[in-house]
Amino acid sequence: MIPYLLELDQDIFLWLNSLHTNQLDPWMLAFSGTLIWLPLYFYWLFLVFRQLKRRIWWFVLTLVMLISLSDGLTSHIMKPYFQRLRPSHNKAIRASVHIVHQYRGGRFGFASSHAANAFATATFLWLLLGKHLHFAVGLFSWATLVSYSRIYLGVHYPLDILVGALVGVLLAWGIAKIYFFYGKKIFPD
Repeated sequence: MIPYLLELDQDIFLWLNSLHTNQLDPWMLAFSGTLIWLPLYFYWLFLVFRQLKRRIWWFVLTLVMLISLSDGLTSHIMKPYFQRLRPSHNKAIRASVHIVHQYRGGRFGFASSHAANAFATATFLWLLLGKHLHFAVGLFSWATLVSYSRIYLGVHYPLDILVGALVGVLLAWGIAKIYFFYGKKIFPD
């Protein structure tokens, strides 16, 4: 069963990665980074500040803890444990992988830290700022775009992304429970 899933994952990756154009290459590289998203991050911080005011530092501390857990779990525990080569490092398919600007990422890719961090952030903000559909669509579209850019760049398989996203969502849900529980004790209404 697992060899079949890994082969299917590889086939889906090769198909998705083949859907590239030279015009999209610089955009996907930017979407995978941080700089292009800074205005969006500042907008989200503004929304949080507007809602929380004096509790903003509790939010920032919690978000930093969430991203640290998300990134640490995927980068320092899962990747070394599973040691699944990234597509860009897999000799069996390397010739078929579209690579952008020679960016290949680290050696191992399961699970995606980008996906975990993006989906953790999106989930936490959604739970914190209210479950409005238009806001949720925006947050999770951003997380999906960041995650898809990793497949486009040739550094993650779809299962790397899906598991990373699941890790991010679950961690955000758990951290949000802690945030709301202790936030009410520290900052009573």
